Parts: sequence; C-alpha cells; structure tokens
Amino acid sequence: MINYDLKKIKALVFDVDGVLSTETIYLHPDGEPMRTVNIKDGYALQLAVKCGLHVAIITGGNTEAVRKRYEGLGIKDVYLAAAVKTREYAHLKEKYGLQDEEILYMGDDIPDYEVMRLCGLPCCPADAAPEIKETAIYISHRNGGCGCGRDVVEQVLKAQGKWMSHEKAFGW
Repeated sequence: MINYDLKKIKALVFDVDGVLSTETIYLHPDGEPMRTVNIKDGYALQLAVKCGLHVAIITGGNTEAVRKRYEGLGIKDVYLAAAVKTREYAHLKEKYGLQDEEILYMGDDIPDYEVMRLCGLPCCPADAAPEIKETAIYISHRNGGCGCGRDVVEQVLKAQGKWMSHEKAFGW
C-alpha cells in the first residue's frame, strides 16, 4: 500500500521505457525501437483519464508508436524526446494549475531522478535503479512493463472511490 494521502492526487505522470514497457527494446529492421506494453496498465490509464485525473507521459524516447498508444488511451499530454524532464513537468503543472503534492510520478532510472525529487509522490517499479528506489516513497511489487502502472493507478482510484465505479469503468 502507498503511504500517502492518495485523495490529494490529481495527476499521474509516467515514464515509458522501464515503467510502462519493459527495459528491453527490440529493434525493427528499419531501426525503429519497438516496445512492449502491458494491457492492464493501459486499461488503468484510460480509466484514470475517464475518472478525471490528469494523466501524462514524459519520456526520453521519440517514436510515433508511443504517441499513438497513449493518445489512443485518451492521454492528451504525451511528451516525447524529453531530455530534461523537469521542463515538461513544469509545463504540466502550469497548464493545469497543479501543486507538487498533487502529482504522482513513476520513473525507473537516472533521467527521472530530478522530477521524482520535485513531485509529491515519487513511485518506481520493483526493478528500478537503486538511486531511484532511494528517492521513491512507493516501490511497486511489479517490474516495469509488468503492471506497475496498474498497481499505482488502481491504488489511487480506490482511495478516491473511483475504482469499479460502474458508470466510469464500463461506460454505463
């Protein structure tokens, strides 16, 4: 369980490689990196959007497949090629008038470190880099690409009384 007042969370922000996909990237013969995605992570992310949370992706990767995947889930804020992730994080905060304590960020490696020091609820997958684990308030029992996104989204939505809300979850 996450030791944080999850009712305060208004935004969920995720890295992709090593968080929403495994840390292994396959290379297509044309040189395009190919990622795996977890279907249960995807379900939870689109549900969070439907429930009114701001969901964002901030990744150093730069492929249209990543943009299409997450925009297809209803995520409007997909930041690709983020070399310094604090810039995109600041833009997101300003765009929605968010405070740091209202933001959950899940990262797994050194490029996520500075954002994790800023946000209210830094989280990481079980297989994150040691420096990231030291920074995290919550370390998921799931590895990156294996449901760690679903883990944190589900906990937030349950705490806010939005998980398994029939009209949100099933479109009734």
